[in-house]
Amino acid sequence: MSGETDDIREIRGAVRKLCEQFPGEYWRKLDREDAYPQAFVQELTDAGYLSVLIPEAYGGAGLPLSAAAAILEEIQRAGCNGAACHAQMYIMGALVRHGNDAQKSAYLPKIASGELRLQAFGVTEPTSGTDTTSIKTFAERRGDHYVVNGQKVWTSRAAYSDLMLLLARTTPRDEVAKRTDGLSVFILDMREAKNNGLTIQPIRAMMNHSTTEVFFDNVRIPAENLIGEEGKGFRYILSGMNAERILIASECIGDAKWFLEKATAYANQRVVFGRPIGQNQGIQFPLAKAYAQMRAAELMVHRAAELFEAGKDCGAEANMAKMLAADASWAAAEACVQTHGGFAFAEEYDVERKFRETRLYQVAPISTNLILSYIAEHVLGMPRSY
Repeated sequence: MSGETDDIREIRGAVRKLCEQFPGEYWRKLDREDAYPQAFVQELTDAGYLSVLIPEAYGGAGLPLSAAAAILEEIQRAGCNGAACHAQMYIMGALVRHGNDAQKSAYLPKIASGELRLQAFGVTEPTSGTDTTSIKTFAERRGDHYVVNGQKVWTSRAAYSDLMLLLARTTPRDEVAKRTDGLSVFILDMREAKNNGLTIQPIRAMMNHSTTEVFFDNVRIPAENLIGEEGKGFRYILSGMNAERILIASECIGDAKWFLEKATAYANQRVVFGRPIGQNQGIQFPLAKAYAQMRAAELMVHRAAELFEAGKDCGAEANMAKMLAADASWAAAEACVQTHGGFAFAEEYDVERKFRETRLYQVAPISTNLILSYIAEHVLGMPRSY
């Protein structure tokens, strides 16, 4: 991408080289076994890519969000899956921006070195969905600790993480002035909690996403693990959501590029009726349109990252980047399947795997409909619809 720094271009090349060690067969085997890509995540950790957003003072690279976005884009473009570890990048913001010095000193250096993994984000619940202020998991203060009871769902990577960033109510909803009040954020050490009231149950899903549901039965969290002020947690979570959307959008751009490159190569070499199928406009036009969608979405992703790094309001841009990039990746996926025909459904081509993976981003981490509601209300000035 023109306009990028030499450092980021160098990172892109290095990530591509790393990903060459993990070809399609590696991911297919994991899919068949419903297994976590430990070796892949360890390589990324050892290379320092999962700690790019951690300040240098704590052992990270201290790079801007655009560097993290480039890493995830290249992972997806190479046919790998950054969802196995991307949360460590966007969860980091709450701790870096709102944690105190003691918390940052205790956790960030170990996360940067790979000694600890912060991959689990405990927010969504079965009855609340994206209505985050309606969560019921409750953390009650008892002396020098909190006692947590409740349940989370779609908590990906919980079984492979040492720490969880947990959002819980600390004041009942009917006792707060605003529904966004009374929510608090904690760092939960799951290594201790697993033997003391924390239960993790895997959820088999359409794609290999290592997702789980998590149950809290009188789980104790030291009061010193509260991030920021009690009751102000929704704001801390919200501040990291723009970063999350931008990073997920970057993954979608990488997916779109993978689909387009895969389909174009196949269209140029596949001969039917004595001519390459890429000569047919029925093949050309969907791919060309998906390419145009991808390039337009890519510009919005870069614009959102630029605003984020400048410390400016980027809510609209981050949301639009995520929606447009998800739409572009899905258009490219559809075109890739149609181009390959029946072979798209064969495991060995990797198309069906990537097709399943990229479908997720129409729904998560926020659905397209909620993004449209956000734009209607906050950009166009229309009445709130929910």
